[in-house]
Amino acid sequence: MALESRQLSLNTATVRERWNLAQAIEGCQRHGIGGISPWRDKVAELGLQESARRIRAAGLTVTGLCRGGLFPAPDAAGRQAAIDDNLRAVEEAAELGAACLVLVVGGLPAGSKDIAAARAMVQDGIAAILPAARAAGVPIAIEPLHPMYAADRACVNTIDQALDLCDALGAGVGVAVDVYHTWWDPNLERAIARAGAERILAFHICDWLVPTTDLLLDRGMPGDGVIDIPRIRGMVERAGFKGLHEVEIFSAGNWWKRDPDEVLAICTERHRTVC
Repeated sequence: MALESRQLSLNTATVRERWNLAQAIEGCQRHGIGGISPWRDKVAELGLQESARRIRAAGLTVTGLCRGGLFPAPDAAGRQAAIDDNLRAVEEAAELGAACLVLVVGGLPAGSKDIAAARAMVQDGIAAILPAARAAGVPIAIEPLHPMYAADRACVNTIDQALDLCDALGAGVGVAVDVYHTWWDPNLERAIARAGAERILAFHICDWLVPTTDLLLDRGMPGDGVIDIPRIRGMVERAGFKGLHEVEIFSAGNWWKRDPDEVLAICTERHRTVC
């Protein structure tokens, strides 16, 4: 059965270079896209309350707020600053009615080679914001990133690692499954089943290009790379996930240069035909 555009959510990173948040909201309406996942800088530009008002008026589901995290730091002051910023992010997510606050947890502090210590800082940081997140009704979605980002962006690199944190932290914490970061994992199907419906908080789609010319900014449109997106979608749906499919494409050399209306038209067509 072909997927409908209402089952698609736009992560605003996909059009970030050409559109502000107001334009992205209007673009979703024009293309029949059912959801949006804004980045905090775009929300700040428009204003939090105005962003929430416009999203509600457009009838869009907020599949997530990007992003919190980045907890590891070389000193206590840096770690507290990260916690304070994440507490603000929780408040923003609550105001927007976001389904979750997505965390890119952070890598090694400057000068460190101790990845175990970095992971402990991540757990401590999430624990520090969790009471506020629970009180606000904002689930925390840990997004494991591909191991190539372990040093600088995320020292949590598999769904199983993220779920171990969920087990330790308790209710209110789950995972964001991004096909770009997880497609390679030989334990992927088992890990997704382990997560289950309650802990799969978001599902992100794009594609892995071969060759990849930039480790951060060369993601592909679904269908242009090597990821078997329908297979992974089947995994998350069998696990009980019923949410929207969030397209998130970082593409400095291609998609960010194009007319965003063209990008959204291709996103909806690929979502229907290849996802």
